[in-house]
Parts: sequence; structure tokens; C-alpha cells
Amino acid sequence: MSELPLKGLRVLDISQVMAGPFCCMLLGDMGADVIKIEPPRTGDSTRHSMGFRLKGEDSPGFLALNRNKRSITLDLKDDADRAVLYALVQTADIVVENARPGVAKRLGIDYDTLAALNPRLIYASISGFGQTGPWAQRPGFDLIAQAMSGVLSSNGFPGMEPAKNSIAVADLGAGLFSVYGILSAVIGRQTSGRGQYIDASLLEAAMGLSIWETTEYWGTGRAPAPIGSANRMSAPYQAVRASDDWFVIGAANQGLWLTFLKVVERPELQEDSRYATNAARVANRQLLIDDLAPTFLTRTSQEWIDALLAAGVPAAPILDYGEAVVSEQAVAREMVMQVPHPVEGEFKALGFPVKMRGTPQELRLPPPLLNEHDAEIRRELAERGLLPDPAEAAE
Repeated sequence: MSELPLKGLRVLDISQVMAGPFCCMLLGDMGADVIKIEPPRTGDSTRHSMGFRLKGEDSPGFLALNRNKRSITLDLKDDADRAVLYALVQTADIVVENARPGVAKRLGIDYDTLAALNPRLIYASISGFGQTGPWAQRPGFDLIAQAMSGVLSSNGFPGMEPAKNSIAVADLGAGLFSVYGILSAVIGRQTSGRGQYIDASLLEAAMGLSIWETTEYWGTGRAPAPIGSANRMSAPYQAVRASDDWFVIGAANQGLWLTFLKVVERPELQEDSRYATNAARVANRQLLIDDLAPTFLTRTSQEWIDALLAAGVPAAPILDYGEAVVSEQAVAREMVMQVPHPVEGEFKALGFPVKMRGTPQELRLPPPLLNEHDAEIRRELAERGLLPDPAEAAE
């Protein structure tokens, strides 16, 4: 088996909570040596988040976002500790930080300062709203970015209170976009020989994922309203109620629509001008679902799913997370892994969501204990002549 594709790259993770740690974990999964730099005593604030614990003090949220990393604590306001960071920077390829804009410069760990030590350094800043613009200094969390990007306004059902997307799309999206920027910069560095600065934000991640919603706005001049489980570009494509439960259907093109009508035995709808084309069905989505509702109530959800799938029309039950993670497909695709841990013993985590045939990702390191690798990392720096030898300093 070939070595992991990012083996040999060193990442300094100077981030907390979700977007930055998620970004760095993905790089670690692909083989990068990720060193997590945490504040002394407290560490990443996510170590103490969430209202439940397993066995140890670190929260399950921290455990979920920090595998394949080593931990060292440094007080970046302290000259001696900052010198250790500067030594690490000389060995690093990538730095990821998510402080509010301006904080890194005040600490002396901004891109310009660190790039002077290592011109090949790729430096990614992740913030709520980006490093520039009138909102740059606002504090930003996923909920705030969802609200100010438009996502919150278009989620949920008409007439209901605002509903946040339960998945942290802004946080996780910012982490994913940062990986995209970082790896692009790594490739570009092969030609230029120089690193570069990457400016990512939760706001722009949420907006960048709003493809259908912004398209609808620019196409119609109207801001998209909440439409529940329905789709803005095709119909019928949503959850519907059978005699026993809800299920979802996806007759997303004209061919599937015609096949769908055969399955539900409603051929007269083919001649109805309100539903003749996909554009017409989208415009009359609620009328269409109201027309179909009595038909769906004549069978159970599983009966409808079986009949639709047999005809090639996408349909599925609505699984909760407890059902999803033990589904036969999730099991076959190894989407749950058991992670060994020195305190927890073992805990469950999501598996790798992308499969690499030639270089499959590996769980090489469990989420680190706070400052677990301090001596190891300092020894490595001493061996490279970047720090005094700890053994000599002790004499």
C-alpha cells in the first residue's frame, strides 16, 4: 500500500471548537502530521463543552474533531512559549488559526510574521466574517453565520419560528473550504516555491453552499421562503405522509415523473397543465402534494418505497441517527469506527466519508490528552537544532 498522500506535511492547528479543528483533522486523516497548539490548563474550549461525558474529562465533541493530532500547550502571550511556536513554524507547511481578526497580529503569530520565518508557509485564517469588511470584528458562530447568510431565513416551514439547519453547515463548510484552499496552495507551492495566506469565513461558507437559494432569488427577484423538506428546483421531491409514517420521494425529472405516475396509478395528472412540466410542478408544488396526499394514505410507507424503488424512482424512509449509523449501507461503508483512547478505552466516531482506494485514510492517533506530546515535540525540535536540548538544559 502506498503512503498516505499528505505524509510529510506538518500542520500547526492553532484553532478551537469546530471549523479549524475539523479542517486539521481531515488533513491528519490524509497523513499530515498535525500538532494541536492549545492554551495551557484549559486547552481547546471544546474539551469542556457539551452537557455529557463518557469516562474522561474531554467532551465527546472534542473527541469527535481531534483524532490524528498531537497536543502541546503554549501560552502565546509568553515570549518563551512563542519562541517554541516560532521553532515549530520553521518545520511546518501549514498553519490554521481561528482567532478574531487582529488577535494573531497582536500575539505576533500573524501570517506576515510567520512567513518571514518560513516563506513556504501556507497560513489559513478562519473567522466568522473574514478578515476584511464592516463585519470583520463581529463575533461569529455557526448560528450567527446561518442567520446573516440567508440560510436561517429559508429553512424550516412557512409561518413557523426560524429553524436552524441542525448540521453546522457554516462551521463545517468553512473547514471544508479551508481544506480546499490549503491543498490548492500546496499544489501551487510546487511551482512557486512560496506559501500564501488563506482567508476563510463561516459567513462565506454558508453563502457558498446556498446555490439553489441564491439562484432562485436572482431568477425570480424574491427571497426564498422556507419550504420544509421540498426542493426549490424540482417536484415532487420531498417528504410525504403514508398511512403509517412519513417517507421521501424524488421524482426529480420528467422521466421519473412519468414513471412515478404509473406507480401511484394517477395517469390523469399527466394531462393536467399545472403539472405538465417540472417548472409547472415547482410553481404549483403545494397543489401537487395536496392532490397526491389521499393516494399516499392508501398504503404504508414501506409499501410505497418498495413499489417506487422497483420502478426506479428514488424513495426512502426517514431514519433517525440511531437508525442511520447501524443501517446496512453505513455498516458496509464503514461509517462508524471504534477509536481506542487512553482514558475512554474506546469510543465510537464517524468513519472517513471519502474512500481512497490506493491510499485509504488511517486512524493513526486517538484524540490527544491535553499537552500529551509536549516532551516528544520539544525533543524533535531540539534534534533539529531549533530549541535547546532538554537534557542539557536540565543539567
